[in-house]
Amino acid sequence: MSLLASITGPRDLDALTPAQLEQLAQEVRDFLIENVARTGGHLGPNLGVVELTIALHRVFDSPNDPFVFDTGHQSYVHKLLTGRQDFSGLRSRGGLAGYPQRSESVHDVVESSHASSSLSWADGISRALNRTGRTDRHVVAVVGDGALTGGMTWEALNNISDDNERNLVIVVNDNGRSYAPTIGGMARYLNRVRTTEGYENLRRGSDSFFRKLGPAGRAVYRGVRGGTHGFLSRFSNNAALYSNLDIKYLGPIDGHDLPVLEETLRLAKAYGAPVIVHVITEKGQGYEPARNDEADQFHAVGKIDPVTGEPLGGGGGTAWTDVFSDALVEAGEQRDDLIAVTAAMLRPTGLQPFAQRFPDRVYDVGIAEQHAVASAAGLAFGGLHPVVAIYATFMNRAFDQVMMDVALHRAGVTFVLDRSGVTGPDGPSHHGVWDLAMLQLVPGIRIAAPRDEARLREEFAEAIAIDDAPTVVRFPKGNVAADQPAIERLDDGVDVLWRHGEQDVLLVGIGPMTRLAIEVAERLRAQGIGATVIDPRWVVPVQPSVVSLAAAHRLVITIEDGIRVGGVGTRVRQVLREAGVDTAVDELGLPDEFLNHATREQILDDAGLSAAKIAHDVVAQVLGTRIPVARPSADTGAIWTVGAPDGEPQER
Repeated sequence: MSLLASITGPRDLDALTPAQLEQLAQEVRDFLIENVARTGGHLGPNLGVVELTIALHRVFDSPNDPFVFDTGHQSYVHKLLTGRQDFSGLRSRGGLAGYPQRSESVHDVVESSHASSSLSWADGISRALNRTGRTDRHVVAVVGDGALTGGMTWEALNNISDDNERNLVIVVNDNGRSYAPTIGGMARYLNRVRTTEGYENLRRGSDSFFRKLGPAGRAVYRGVRGGTHGFLSRFSNNAALYSNLDIKYLGPIDGHDLPVLEETLRLAKAYGAPVIVHVITEKGQGYEPARNDEADQFHAVGKIDPVTGEPLGGGGGTAWTDVFSDALVEAGEQRDDLIAVTAAMLRPTGLQPFAQRFPDRVYDVGIAEQHAVASAAGLAFGGLHPVVAIYATFMNRAFDQVMMDVALHRAGVTFVLDRSGVTGPDGPSHHGVWDLAMLQLVPGIRIAAPRDEARLREEFAEAIAIDDAPTVVRFPKGNVAADQPAIERLDDGVDVLWRHGEQDVLLVGIGPMTRLAIEVAERLRAQGIGATVIDPRWVVPVQPSVVSLAAAHRLVITIEDGIRVGGVGTRVRQVLREAGVDTAVDELGLPDEFLNHATREQILDDAGLSAAKIAHDVVAQVLGTRIPVARPSADTGAIWTVGAPDGEPQER
C-alpha cells in the first residue's frame, strides 16, 4: 500500500520519517497530476503547496487549530491529508468540491473562494478563542502573495497588529502569482527578494542554521516580542515590508524544503503572538508542463493528458470570452480613449489580446475590485472610457463603488461581466447569479444580456457609446451557440424571435435563456397555445415595447439565469403595474440559495428551468389551474393539456 493511501487523517503524519515524508510528497504530486488530469481543476496551485501543507499538518493540530485558506483553490492537498482521497468526482455533483466545504470535513472552515478575506477570518477566530479561554489553540491562515494586493488583507493586518496576545500564524505563500503573475509595487518588492543572490544563499544555508540554533537558542528566540525581526529577514531586508505592523516576521524560506518548513512553523507556533511566515514556492512544482506554461502555470485546467499536459477533447466552438476579446480589440482600433481595467484576471476575462495590442491602455490592479471600479470613475472623469472586465461573482465586492463612485457621478464606465449566471463546477461562491438583482438597484444603470455572438458585439458597441451612465454587458461561461436572428426588431431595440398563433403567452428570454424560451414556445404550439418570444437585449431599463406587448397578451413569463428575488422578472412586473397593465407575470429564475457544484444543466433543471417543466406550468396557468392565472380570452381556440411535463397532449 502506498504511503498516501495509509493517511486517513493528519495525525498519521506524525510517525513518518524524513525519507517517508519526501516519498509522501512525491506520491501526492503523482496523485494530483493523474486525478486532476481526468476531471479538470486547480492543478498548478496545489502542486506548489505539497510540502507546505504536509508541514502545516505535522506542526498544527487541525481541526483543533483551524486552517483558513485564501482563496481555497490550493486545498486539494489538505483534502488528501484529511482523509478525502476519492477525487473521481472532483467538482462534479456528489463528488468533492474544488474548494474547502464544511459539509465534507470538520477540517474545512471557510468555504468562500473569494480572495483576501482569510486574515479577517483568522483575526475573528483568534479573538474568539482568546475571549473564550481557549488560549492553547492556534489559528493558521495561508494567504497567497496575490491576495496581498487586496485592501482587505491590509485592513486585517492593521487590526491583527493591534493585539499581539494571540496564537495566530500567517503563512504568506509567495509564488509570484495570483492567477497570472502578481502585479503592483509590493509584487515588485517580493520579486526582488525572490531573485536576489542573498536570498539564494540564505535558502541554501537555512537548513544548517536551524539545526545549529539548538534548544537554548530557540528558547531565547521564543522570548523575543514585537518589533524584533527574524534572522533571515535581517539579511534579505524583507522585514521592511512589515516593519510598521509590529508582527513577528520569519523568512523568506524555501517552501519545498520540508525540514526547514517544519522547523520554522514550530518556532512560529511557540512564539505566542501573531507571526508572519514568508514561504517561497513554485506554482506547478514537480510537473514540467505546468512549470513551462507561461500563461498561468496550469492554475486551472480542463481534462488533460497527464504526460504532456495537452488538453483532451472538448474541441470546437468559440467562447463568449473570446468574442468579447475580439470586440474589445476592434473597438480599441477605433477609439483611442478606450481603456481596459481588470482585477488580476487579464487572461481569464479576455483582455490579453488588447494588452498586447495596446500595452499602455490596460490597467491590472491586482485582486482589488473596489479600487478597480473607483479608479475607473476617475478615468471617466479624465475623459477616457474604461471597460472594467470582471467575473460576475466578483462584481459583488465592488457594489458600493458602482453605486457611489460611478453611478452617482454619472460616469461613463462599461462593466463586462464574464461567467454570469450558473457557472457549474466551481460551486456556490463562483456562480454569477446575483448581478442582475444587485446591479439593477443602481440608479441610471443600463444592463445588456446578449443571446449570441452577434448580439454581444452589437450590445458591447452600444454600451461603450454611452458616456453619461454605467453600462453592463453580461454573458455566461462556455461557448457561444449559433446566432439566433430576430424575425423583427422593434423601434426601441427589442427583438422578436418567435411569433405563433394567438397572443396568449409572452415569453421574455434574458440573454442565452432565449433558446429555452423558444423551446417552451414550440411545446406550447403543440398544445394549441399561442406564444411570442422576445429578447429585450437591454434588460434594464425595461423598454416600452415590453410593456405594450405584455398588455396585449394573457400571460407574461420571464426566464433568467439569475436569482428570482429582485431579478429582471420582478422589475418587469413592477413596470407593468406602474403602467396600469394587469397581465399576470410569472418570474422564472434561480432560487435565492447557495447552489452547490454541478453542471449548469443539472442546476438549471433543479430550478425548474427546463422546457418541459415550464411548458407544463404555463398550460396550467392558461387553463386557470395554476397561479398566476392568465387573463381570460374570448377565443383561445383549442386548448391542450398534459398530465405531466413529458406527457402526451390531450385535447380538452
